[in-house]
Amino acid sequence: MSFDSLGLDAEILKAIHEQNYTQPTPIQQQAIPVILSGKDLMASAQTGTGKTAGFGLPILQKLVEQQAKANNHSQPKKGKRPLYALILAPTRELAAQIGENIRDYSRYLPIRSLVVFGGVSINPQMMKLRGGVDILIATPGRLLDLVHQNAVDLSSVKVLVLDEADRMLDMGFIHDIRRVIAKLPKKRQNLMFSATFSDEIKALAQTILKSPESVAVAKTNSASEQITQYVHRVDKRRKRELLSYLIGKNQWQQVLIFTRTKYGANHLAEQLTKDGIKASAIHGNKSQGARTKALADFKNGQIRALVATDIAARGLDIELLPYVVNYELPQVAEDYVHRIGRTGRAQNQGQAISLVCIDELAQLKSIEKLIKKPIPEIFTQGFEVDPRIKAEPVKKAIAKGAPAKRRRVDKMRTSKNNQNSMKQSSHHTYSKTN
Repeated sequence: MSFDSLGLDAEILKAIHEQNYTQPTPIQQQAIPVILSGKDLMASAQTGTGKTAGFGLPILQKLVEQQAKANNHSQPKKGKRPLYALILAPTRELAAQIGENIRDYSRYLPIRSLVVFGGVSINPQMMKLRGGVDILIATPGRLLDLVHQNAVDLSSVKVLVLDEADRMLDMGFIHDIRRVIAKLPKKRQNLMFSATFSDEIKALAQTILKSPESVAVAKTNSASEQITQYVHRVDKRRKRELLSYLIGKNQWQQVLIFTRTKYGANHLAEQLTKDGIKASAIHGNKSQGARTKALADFKNGQIRALVATDIAARGLDIELLPYVVNYELPQVAEDYVHRIGRTGRAQNQGQAISLVCIDELAQLKSIEKLIKKPIPEIFTQGFEVDPRIKAEPVKKAIAKGAPAKRRRVDKMRTSKNNQNSMKQSSHHTYSKTN
């Protein structure tokens, strides 16, 4: 199948050919015809499968057709253009990436798109919305801020896209999503994309989607076959030493590293830099400017290691990223699939290595149960595990966006442990949000 056979406008085809797209990916082959038919869609797709084009291209095609019909009328409509499509994303990085892709695909079309998210001034976003936009890509919180300021009118939306719906639920956006949906017209097309489909996601889908078509391009909760996965057992106090050794010995020039906490990300980036490995951290406490610069430096080779938390890393699209390292295993097994999905994208090969201490064996077991296979172990001479070390409970990071009541309870439960942990070695992870 070729893009030409999907019924897309010549100007759209010209733009995607310039992006060196030759044949549609499986998710694009399945999703584009469904969306063009006007049906609701529930799509299971891992990151790196081309899902942004899977919903972006047919939305642009439908807009082209709508504009053609409007131009046929002798009396063109006055006033600012109504909002046609709303795309919700869980993080700033993912929203920005979607926006960049939409701009690339629509470069030859008279279509306006805009990305809005928090962490930056709201006034320039309000100014750009005054003239109206056709496609709005937004994070839920900032969108609601703009709605409350009467800066955006959602009553004309024809297509709603929830991208990475599983992550939006993990981050506590369910109430914001429901508030947004309450402001949308009842008659609209709904598209939900998610790498994993938990019971919570299925329940949400039932309240939003109407008789949806279902498409899936990978086994649910599975990692890409293009990613080679390894586990390296190591004592917690020697993780950083082992990581520096692996980067140096193997001459890794670009590696994305995951920690559980913002403190851990900052501390590890500082330690790697002291070891002679240029590194930066990216997480929710960093300004948008700092996050954008760190990502740009990583992409162009100015830094070798980018240390990220789960929330900050959602939506990072790094072409040909060869290595992902789980410096600490995630609390939620599904996040492992999302993390390693940053590599092995678009038919490229990737490698994911998890540094696992004795405290994390339960999490490792949960991950292997989820992906339905054991992860092979590798060993490095001189970094053997000390059998005398006993396991300690892994402290839970409180998710950003979690209900206030749960955050208070978690804080009360962990405050005493946090005080004790600060007296212990600097290798301990702190209970902070991502």
